Amino acid sequence: MSIIERQKLKDKKRIVIKIGSSSLTHPHTGDLNLLKIEKLIRVISDLKGEGKEVVLVSSGAIAAGRQALGHQAKPDTIAEKQAFAAVGQARLMMVYQKLFAEYNQIAAQVLLTKNTMIHDTNRYNAQNTFDELLKLGTIPVVNENDTVSTSEIPLVDNFGDNDRLSAIVAALIGADLLILLSDIDGLYSDDPRQNPDAKFIPLVKEITPELLLMGKSTSGSDVGTGGMAAKLAAARIATDGGSDMVIANGDQVEVIQQIMSGEEKGTLFIAHPNHDFDLMNYINYEY
Repeated sequence: MSIIERQKLKDKKRIVIKIGSSSLTHPHTGDLNLLKIEKLIRVISDLKGEGKEVVLVSSGAIAAGRQALGHQAKPDTIAEKQAFAAVGQARLMMVYQKLFAEYNQIAAQVLLTKNTMIHDTNRYNAQNTFDELLKLGTIPVVNENDTVSTSEIPLVDNFGDNDRLSAIVAALIGADLLILLSDIDGLYSDDPRQNPDAKFIPLVKEITPELLLMGKSTSGSDVGTGGMAAKLAAARIATDGGSDMVIANGDQVEVIQQIMSGEEKGTLFIAHPNHDFDLMNYINYEY
């Protein structure tokens, strides 16, 4: 059954790809890994060449700001994070636009806040903007607007992490597939870094309460803000909204091509559209 479900991924047309800070930066310095970003852009451009529509949800604004300003230490305060993001968002988009242009692609920046989603008119306008950008053949590059979001107030002004943000975007635009690139191969029965007997789970057909609880116990394993609990919360949004989702290791961005070719990479969560799906319920729900 897993093979059949994997083969179906070849036919996905509208894809959201999320890549985290740990996959975009050098581990020892925190500076942007330009070689890896260039490979990512090449893969996405090739997907566009196949006729796919691609939205990229990208972390890295704060890291880019730190690099530009010459700060070695990670920011401690909200004000520092917002200042680094203000510098880094422009710098990150400059990198994306320059590299995408080399492959004859046009990148478009979309900055979102939670307020965009919780107000009906703003959410409708955002949906229309995405549709028009994709119709025009651009590649929307999405991030939370860290310069105005305040992570000190959980789930009030901010989404909490880009995993959930990417799932919300996937649901908003009616994506066929969400790919979360992480620093782990996929979902395990336990944290594989702590438990060598942890079993890899290649296919999830239903996200049960037990599965969500299991994710909470391994939340501290990831480098970025989104641990496994956040990824499972994202999976619930995506699959209820009608998108398949794959969690895979972003160490080698070519894994995107392998996933799209039907190879068994990462953990595949099967979509099971919820007829009562209301995005607002998922935005405000705390897992």
